[in-house]
Formats: sequence, C-alpha cells, structure tokens
Amino acid sequence: MRNKYKKGSVVCLLALGMACTTYGQTRQYSVEQCRTLALENNARIKNANYELQSAREEEKQAFTNYFPSVSATGFGFNADKGTAQMNLAPGMEMSMLKNGLAGGIVATQPVFAGGQIVNGNKIAKLAVEMKQLQVQQSEKEVMLTAEQYAWQVLTLQEKLQTVLSVDTMLQRICNEVEVSVNAGVALRNDLLEVNLRRNEIASERINLENGIALSKMLLAQYIGLEDTDFEITSRLMNQTAESLHMDSIFCDPASSLPLTPEYQLLEKNLKLYKLQHKISIGKNLPTVGVGAGYMYHDFLDVDRSFGVIFASISIPLSGWWGGSHAMKKQKLQVKMAENELMDKSQLLKIQMQKCWNDLEDAHKQLEIASLSVEQASENFRLNRQYYQAGTITMTDLLNAQTLYQQNCDKYVDAIADCQIKRLKYLQATGR
Repeated sequence: MRNKYKKGSVVCLLALGMACTTYGQTRQYSVEQCRTLALENNARIKNANYELQSAREEEKQAFTNYFPSVSATGFGFNADKGTAQMNLAPGMEMSMLKNGLAGGIVATQPVFAGGQIVNGNKIAKLAVEMKQLQVQQSEKEVMLTAEQYAWQVLTLQEKLQTVLSVDTMLQRICNEVEVSVNAGVALRNDLLEVNLRRNEIASERINLENGIALSKMLLAQYIGLEDTDFEITSRLMNQTAESLHMDSIFCDPASSLPLTPEYQLLEKNLKLYKLQHKISIGKNLPTVGVGAGYMYHDFLDVDRSFGVIFASISIPLSGWWGGSHAMKKQKLQVKMAENELMDKSQLLKIQMQKCWNDLEDAHKQLEIASLSVEQASENFRLNRQYYQAGTITMTDLLNAQTLYQQNCDKYVDAIADCQIKRLKYLQATGR
C-alpha cells in the first residue's frame, strides 16, 4: 500500500508539473494566424456582416411585393336616431340605419406597375452583391492592418533579441578588457567606453520592451485577444530576397482589374443607376391591378354578405410634368457613373503599378540589407581581432559593433516592409 501511495504521489506530481509547465508557456501566433483571428473577431468585420444580413432581409422584403396585398376593414356605429328617414304619408315616418356593422377583406394583385416591382427586386439583389463586395474590402483592410501590427511586434521582438545578443558580446569584451587593464596592457578608458556602451544597450532594451508591450496591446485589441501573454513568430525572418519569387507573383494590371472588388463595385454602381432610371420611368407609367374581396353588413337589420372582384387602373396624368425631370436626372446619374467607372478603373491600374514598384523597391532594399549584415558582421569580427592585436582603439571596435547592430535592425525592417508591400500588391490585384 505504501509503494502504491508513493507511485500515485509521483504520478500526481508529474501531472501537476506538466500542467504548470503548459500553463506557463507563452502562446505563439504566426502572422497568418493573426490575420485569421482578425477576420473572426474584429468589430469592423462583424458590422460589415451585419450590414450584409440587413441587405438580405431587404431583398426578402422586396420579393413580397410580387404577392397580393391583403387588407381587412371593419366598422360599426350607433346613432341617437336613424340616419335615413322617409315620409311615407302624412303622420307616417320611417327611420332606418340607427346602428349597424360592416366589414370586409380585400386582396389586390398588381398586374403591371411599370416595372417598379421587378426592378425593385433587382436593386435589392444588387444591394446584397454590393454588400458582399464591401465585406471583401473590409476583410482586405482588416487583414492588412492586422499584418502591420503583427510585423510591428515581430520586428521589435527581433530587435530586442539583437540587443540581447549585442549585450552578451559586450559582456565578453568587457571581461577581456578588464583582464587586460588589470594586467596593465590596456587603458582603463577602454573599460569605461565599453561600460558606457552597455548602458546605452540597457536603455535601448527598456525602450524596446515598452514598445513591444504597447504594440501587443494594439494587436490584441484588433484581433480579439484578451491579454498580451503571447509572442509573434515567423519563418520569414531568416529568408533571403530570392525566396520571395518576385516573377511568380507579377500580374498584368489589365487582366487583374476585373478581379478586384473595387472594380466590381464600380460596375454594380453603374448597374444600380441604370435600374433607378428604369424605376423613374415606371413611376410615370400606368399601373394595373386586379382584386377580390368578401364583404358583410347588417345595415337594414338583415345580415348581408357577398363577394366582389374588381380591376383597377391608375394613370399619372399630371405626374409627367415633374416625372420627366426625375427621369432626366437619373439619366445624368447614369452618365456620371459611367465616367466614374472609366476614371477609377484607370486609377486602380495605376495603383497596381505603384504597389508593384513599391514591392520591387522593398525587394531591392532587402537584398542590400542582407548584404550589409554580412559585411557588418565580418567588419566587427575583423575589428575585434585588430583591437586584440592593438592596432585599433576601443572606439573603433565599438563603432563597428554599433554598425553591425544598425544593419541588423535595418534587415529586420526590410523584411517586414517587403512582406507588407507584398500583401498590398496581392490585394491590389484582386488576390
């Protein structure tokens, strides 16, 4: 029993230790996961989807106009005397309709309404399609913002790692210089310079940690996380400029234009104005309807009920005076939408070319930054050897170290800038 108790205790302790270790682990998210979380949790996406649902309800409401409209009416009255009186003979009078009840139900089916019902349903369907495209636009902007926030956190994390690595190198240099000073082969001023540089590194570390904390708060709020106990990871941090495969992502602006939600919205906007022009014409055409009803009354103290069918036609005679101006106005709106489609289509293609130029520029900057890191690393290594050989001063060595750190930071910034501009170009070409 004692052995079983000991084994059980060991198992419980191991399980508790594993649970504590798991609980204490910092969550890790990739840039892609941040985009996904933003699409799931961001308030702007939720509101865009609510607007889409609202447009779908309006489409269903417009469809009900195809069906008959049914109405029921009823009334009753009780007068102090008959509302209808007749003199039958001198001294003889008849009074009627002192009280009574009446009611009925009528169904009216529109037969022709100048195309207003048909075009109204087309507009409602078009509104749903436009809302869907607006949801896509919102998703693009949210994804881009989430990626920018994620890369901001990631670059600050990488710069913090560089600072920690530099501090480790300076610690080793400080130890070596301290030994040399004690041996009398180095000046104490060299040791002071190293310590001053380490103080600068400590200050940079504080600023980076504060920047990371603030950036995580912004990212967490944007993608719907409850706390900032997480890190951003990316396999792209060690990539080279060649790994981006620039040639494979280029797309001709003319062929990409129909794929963009912005261009599709412009097309549907033109279609919307054309439908509104048709409705303005329909409002000035005759409307025809047929209907049927069932009526009841007891006005003469006799219950009477009967059915009725009817047809109606309404012709807006005086409506053409103002209606003609409304039709001309809508026709001008159509021409304006056509001009807007042409103008903004050209601007969208220019925007695609600009995004490509920006991406090419960022790609070249990444190539330069990658080469500069290699050269700065080699320069620092050689300067350290030269200092140990006594051919350069500590100032020269620390300048080489600072140059190395600066180029590492530029390399991290170049990667982030290249990735963000890559996403912008893909979105601008409808991908």
